[in-house]
Amino acid sequence: AGECHLLILSIRPQIMNGPMHPRPLVALLDGRDCTVEMPILKDLATVAFCDAQSTQEIHEKVLNEAVGAMMYHTITLTREDLEKFKALRIIIRIGSGYDNIDIKAAGELGIAVCNIPSAAVEETADSTLCHILNLYRRNTWLYQALREGTRVQSVEQIREVASGAARIRGETLGLIGFGRSGQAVAVRAKVFGFNVIFYDPYLQDGLERSLGVQRVYTLQDLLYQSDCVSLHCNLNEHNHHLINDFTIKQMRQGAFLVNTARGGLVDEKALAQALKEGRIRGAALDVHETEPFTLEAASFWPAAQLFELTETQPDEAGTHAPLTQYVKRRVFHNFGPPSHATRC
Repeated sequence: AGECHLLILSIRPQIMNGPMHPRPLVALLDGRDCTVEMPILKDLATVAFCDAQSTQEIHEKVLNEAVGAMMYHTITLTREDLEKFKALRIIIRIGSGYDNIDIKAAGELGIAVCNIPSAAVEETADSTLCHILNLYRRNTWLYQALREGTRVQSVEQIREVASGAARIRGETLGLIGFGRSGQAVAVRAKVFGFNVIFYDPYLQDGLERSLGVQRVYTLQDLLYQSDCVSLHCNLNEHNHHLINDFTIKQMRQGAFLVNTARGGLVDEKALAQALKEGRIRGAALDVHETEPFTLEAASFWPAAQLFELTETQPDEAGTHAPLTQYVKRRVFHNFGPPSHATRC
């Protein structure tokens, strides 16, 4: 990182009887793989990849000339960052959510912001179910015991290693947020025997009937009724630390928590304390408030015993090679003429 690498994808033949119009510059801010972009934009634009973690690492040419920017979730664009771009007209967030972009500032600066809301829906739902099943059936703990050479032969030994495993059928799974990912999780969870409820104040009535799930109208009701709570909402200024000490105390004693949405939705210090006290039986976190995640930087690292109860791992829900190809191709619908604006 530290300097953008400019890739000239093709050279348009020069028109001898008139000036050659320069092609616009499009930059991939926080990545370096442009293999999908090259054949799509080769006749339209020059593409730069920056592999940057902040705008301080972006080349001056990109800041001055880029009219389009593509970005994942590993870089944040504040108002101050956006003001550094002199020609920028559109930002494409490769994925769902806008929480790493100052949307208000972008609008005031005349910069359109689009995302790919369908990105990783299936993969996120699959990963969420894996985490839920892992918490209920304790597969990770059983695997760790075998890897450490623990002899698990008798029924009593199995019960000891798998202590905390629970039957799924008849349990209530509460989904906070019921968009694409939440709905995909609901369909999967019902097959395993979960009673599914959800809370989403932004949806109109009726969707619950089509999917055979139950809607609740307050967060408190969902937390009170759920044996397992799973987060499927975007992060914004209104729901930062949605799961905190106060809301955790509204959850059922010994409930599970799963987060494959955004790390900032969970107050990790409050979660650590709840795990230590046994109010939360276990948690699976696919995302963290501070990323990239390290155990040393985690707010609950001093309580080492918590990791016997908590499954933490890098964000992997959206990792899948064909998915990456699909999402990147979807990006370029947003670079089309104004008639494509409804895709944003």
